Amino acid sequence: MVAADSGAGPGHLLITSGSLTLVSGPARSGKSRWAEHLAEVSRLGVVYVATGPELPDDQDWQERLAAHRQRRPSHWRCLEVGAALPAALGRLGANQVGLIDSLGSWVASHLDLPADDWGLQCQGLEAAIASCSAALVVVCEETGWGVVPATSSGGRFRDRLGLLHQQLTARADRAWLVLQGRAVDLFSLSLPLPPP
Repeated sequence: MVAADSGAGPGHLLITSGSLTLVSGPARSGKSRWAEHLAEVSRLGVVYVATGPELPDDQDWQERLAAHRQRRPSHWRCLEVGAALPAALGRLGANQVGLIDSLGSWVASHLDLPADDWGLQCQGLEAAIASCSAALVVVCEETGWGVVPATSSGGRFRDRLGLLHQQLTARADRAWLVLQGRAVDLFSLSLPLPPP
């Protein structure tokens, strides 16, 4: 439930069919919990769209997956889509909200693609979002706030995710930044940058 002092009344939380809401934040900020809350209060049928890999040999990853699964209500549907996010969006209906967790996992699954192929993947995702009749709530990791990545793949991940996030924000209906367990409505507190 939204805290009484949050100022986030019903209008702030409005999720409607065909809308796009982005929820970003650094690791352990609470962004997934906020996205789950937005999906739940939408009163639409929730479809949790998981983009992460299974990684059965990674104990830390398995614990994170288990925590997410335990937190989700049993009446939510779940689609484990991995890298096939655009195709999955076509399976959602107007009476549903697709909770995509997360954009960063989808970017990571395409990290080895050359720039031109990566550009085509982004175009495909944007087209799928534009034609999706369901409401979408997309969880996105914030990167690059501190340490510069030590590897070229780390830098590529940061740059690709950051640019894609800006592209999606330009077409979003709502954008939230979650920090320290607090959700900030970016569209009500900010102005867009001028075009490059």
